[in-house]
Amino acid sequence: MSKTKRLLFLLSVIGLMAISVVEIFAESATNNPAFTIRRVEQQAVLYTIYRGNYDKTGAAIGRLFALAGQKGMTPKGPPLYVYLNNPQYVSSEHWLTEIRIPVDDQSLKLAGTLGEMTDVKLLKATDVAVVVKPEGMADPAPIYDQLQDWILKQGYTATEGPLENFLTNPTGGNYAQMKTEIMIPVKKVSKGN
Repeated sequence: MSKTKRLLFLLSVIGLMAISVVEIFAESATNNPAFTIRRVEQQAVLYTIYRGNYDKTGAAIGRLFALAGQKGMTPKGPPLYVYLNNPQYVSSEHWLTEIRIPVDDQSLKLAGTLGEMTDVKLLKATDVAVVVKPEGMADPAPIYDQLQDWILKQGYTATEGPLENFLTNPTGGNYAQMKTEIMIPVKKVSKGN
């Protein structure tokens, strides 16, 4: 199978996996987003650090899936972005994003061998606050603000920056038409703090 055919196959498998693992969060009658806390179990991820505008990440995702195929890694879910800086304060050519693809645990044997900015790592299980960004939303800033307010009202605090789980193909280039899960890792605030 050629590299291109393998990549297309992997992308189609990921699309099918995304459909099978997606939780549908009910929206209220007023169309307000539904927030929830969910446990994300321990997982191995193949990742790369990308620098630049989010609109141009398609090639980086393609290279990551191609690398997975070349190294015999089995993708286990849709791509995930971890935003490493705030686009409101940094110009787009300096945006940093960790692009992750969940992979099989056997891939961990390659950790430390893939390069400076690309590698495999094991993520510990964690709780995340989750909301679905619906298709058609071009600017997710309001939903991020609502999620952060909701987290505090529920007695949680963020432990890391936000993540975005792409439920539709992120290589298509039109973010507004993509459905994603916006997630923020959280922990419960103890009464003594």
